[in-house]
Amino acid sequence: MSRKPLYFILTFIISFNACAQDKNPVNTEHSYETVVSDLNNPWGFVFLPDGSMLITEKSGKLIHFNKGVKSIISRMPKIEVLGQGGLMDIELHPNYKNNGWLYLSYASSNDDNDGANTTIMRAKLKNNVLTNKEVLYNALPNTTRGQHFGSRIVFDNDGYLYFTIGDRGNRDVNPQDITRDGGKVYRLKDDGSIPISNPFTNKAGAKKAIYSYGHRNPQGMVKHPETGKIWTHEHGPKGGDEINIIEAGKNYGWPVISYGINYSGTKFTELTEAPGMEQPIHHWTPSIAPSGMAFITSDIYPNWKGNLLVGSLKFQYLNRCVIKNNAVVKQDRLLDDIGRVRSVRQGPDGYIYVGVENVGIVKIIPKK
Repeated sequence: MSRKPLYFILTFIISFNACAQDKNPVNTEHSYETVVSDLNNPWGFVFLPDGSMLITEKSGKLIHFNKGVKSIISRMPKIEVLGQGGLMDIELHPNYKNNGWLYLSYASSNDDNDGANTTIMRAKLKNNVLTNKEVLYNALPNTTRGQHFGSRIVFDNDGYLYFTIGDRGNRDVNPQDITRDGGKVYRLKDDGSIPISNPFTNKAGAKKAIYSYGHRNPQGMVKHPETGKIWTHEHGPKGGDEINIIEAGKNYGWPVISYGINYSGTKFTELTEAPGMEQPIHHWTPSIAPSGMAFITSDIYPNWKGNLLVGSLKFQYLNRCVIKNNAVVKQDRLLDDIGRVRSVRQGPDGYIYVGVENVGIVKIIPKK
């Protein structure tokens, strides 16, 4: 076969796959402005009480952005940049104004094995210096695999700390085994101690911090603004990205059940459902490669209030999901073709802010 026919075949395949997902319409009810420019991979960000921002760069930098000026936070923990791992999410304690605790997730080399795994730390900030550092959780063992570190952080209405750790590329071992880290959602008290009400505290050999299991790689997690339930999304393989509502002790099925297939096109399971395993409330095929997650509660966007926002790394837009009775009934694309959307958060001013790789953090402006 000549190169020219091969080129057209490949172009057709790529275009077909892209259009298969791009059937969702482009939403034109908004524009945007860049608030923080020149960021490579803004994995997570938060707003401090004074309106400034803390932004994580996957490369290991924590940035304080205040009145147009970026300052690099010093005395960070040692962070291993390995594949998808590095400095990842950041969250503030619900009572941050009074206690000053902030929480970080990052990849670290935390045992005698080569490689890294996900670590959760809390610390305080003083004059752009990280102080009072306390490691709350080390996932074990280290592995040199670069996939699936997770790892989002969120607090619930009772002040419990939730975080996610992906299956670390060990699909057939970690997610279904509650004696092992990986492929789980975890719950701790804010000081790192384990709540006695966690579902597996009385299970011999279990990792007591586990709250739910059978996950692949959750890179989105948010508290529902009305019910207080914890919602997550996670990457499927080729197809089968999921949105789940997390319940204590439940098994979300990976890899026994899935709506996805291997990247090669072969199947690793024939099952999409099984007894004792939870169904997602929504799944995407083709995969959109979701990252970041936020509910809109602001009056600034009256037509979008109550909608769920999910970033798409693969298709480079912000996916708006209209939710009714815990189901996605409509979707469209915001910030179409802006770049790989990594993180999203509603700011204290009510505007939606979005972290985009190799762009920065942008603010969505509704059209009047």
